[in-house]
Amino acid sequence: MLVIVVPTLVALLAFAWKFRASNSNARYNPEFTYSGRVELIVWSIPTLTILFIGGLIYYGSYQLDPRKPIPSSQPPLDIQVVALDWKWLFLYPEQGVGAVNQLVIPAGVPVRFKLTSASVMNTFFVPQLGSMVYVMNGMQTELHLQADREGSFFGQSAHFSGDGFSDMNFSVSAVSADAFTRWASSLRGGGGVLNANAYRELARQSTNVAPASFGHVQPGLFEAVVQQTLPPGPGPAESAASGEPQVSPRALPAAAATMTHHPQGAE
Repeated sequence: MLVIVVPTLVALLAFAWKFRASNSNARYNPEFTYSGRVELIVWSIPTLTILFIGGLIYYGSYQLDPRKPIPSSQPPLDIQVVALDWKWLFLYPEQGVGAVNQLVIPAGVPVRFKLTSASVMNTFFVPQLGSMVYVMNGMQTELHLQADREGSFFGQSAHFSGDGFSDMNFSVSAVSADAFTRWASSLRGGGGVLNANAYRELARQSTNVAPASFGHVQPGLFEAVVQQTLPPGPGPAESAASGEPQVSPRALPAAAATMTHHPQGAE
């Protein structure tokens, strides 16, 4: 800003001093109407400024494109994400497992997220890892992130989505590759089942949902949510007595409600 403001103020004072009424040496040309040199200077400066800033924006937008894969010698881990009211569902298609409000990833490995919403528009955001991305019902978007070190990170919804928005958070645990494999294996050995019926129950509005996990996820579940073969969440239910929307604090399938797993080595 100062690069533009300071020269402008200096030129204003200089012109006012040079062409003051008492300066008899200043050139007086009341018939002046056009100068190609002046026009060139006047238009070239903003044109070059716009080209420079536009180039920076284009380059920066390309480098920070959420869909751009992260260069790595490691193959990316695919994770499917569904924003629900008011919780996050994470599906691991290669491992065949899933989790609610609990995201476990191997450190040093790129993660390719495919995201959608089964309710209103929302945003997926892990501030310590990178870009925020919007998710919308009936649409799929992508995001590439990577945790360079092991640790625990805070993930959240960054877009107001209703009564339970303030508690729509999740934990991110970046663990070693071996710990991630053990975690996935532990889910397959004793987790609940997430099929279409369990998903419909999970999609009901609920707040303060504790982390839970599923040892088996029905293949194609995420695609069914995106294509709306599985319908969006039902929204608030109304009680017959008061007619007010009722939000259940717990709406997890019974098979998953008691099966919360903590990844090994995530502390």
